[in-house]
Amino acid sequence: MAALYLIRHGQASFGKADYDQLSDKGVRQAQLLGEHWQALTAPDKCYSGHLLRHGQSADAFLSAYFLSADKEKNLPLLKHPGFNEFDHLDVLARYNPKWRDYRHMQADIAGQENPRAFFRQEFTHAMQRWISGAYDNYQQSWLQFKQGCLDALQEVISQERRSLLQENRQTDNRQATQNILIFTSGGPISVIIGHVLGLGDQQALTISQQLTNTGVTKLLLSRQGLHIDYVNNYRHLEIAGREWITQV
Repeated sequence: MAALYLIRHGQASFGKADYDQLSDKGVRQAQLLGEHWQALTAPDKCYSGHLLRHGQSADAFLSAYFLSADKEKNLPLLKHPGFNEFDHLDVLARYNPKWRDYRHMQADIAGQENPRAFFRQEFTHAMQRWISGAYDNYQQSWLQFKQGCLDALQEVISQERRSLLQENRQTDNRQATQNILIFTSGGPISVIIGHVLGLGDQQALTISQQLTNTGVTKLLLSRQGLHIDYVNNYRHLEIAGREWITQV
């Protein structure tokens, strides 16, 4: 059996010109998860998307994990573009053409009484437009994005199945266990959860809106297939204090 842990990146730089950069809080969130992981099973393999916030989250996690474990860091980070988030700026700009100029979007958000609530609402509308499939002017369609996420998951599963078979032969057919970490974003996580549970696209969108920064979703891979053990576990943040729990 293998366990796949889908980990959403730490808090990124909301409202900044370059969103793809962890905030100081985002770095600490990933460190808290790495420290917390000492009470869990040791990771055997680590994947991430190609985005900066994915790599930064993985690096912060691994540094804290190996420092706490007092072990030599020897877990390479394998990158796969299928775990990248969709281009949210393109999705927003197609929904509101004025927002093709990022400065206009920043000004509109900053001018609201509750900027985060306003952005969340507008982002939901933009996502619904994209997912509907009624418009074809996107750089990447929803179906293309969805298929890329599922292809990446299948590649990891296929590779791990081969590894498990080989390890079982080397250990007299005893059941080997692999623990695989995947640092990614809310979009790919919600697509994968939706796929495993057989949910519709709009239901998957609802899941993505609830995912917490550095929240962990655990999948179990066995000969019977892929199953969900738990979704969006952020106990490490609850222990540290509610101020560490973020979703943007």
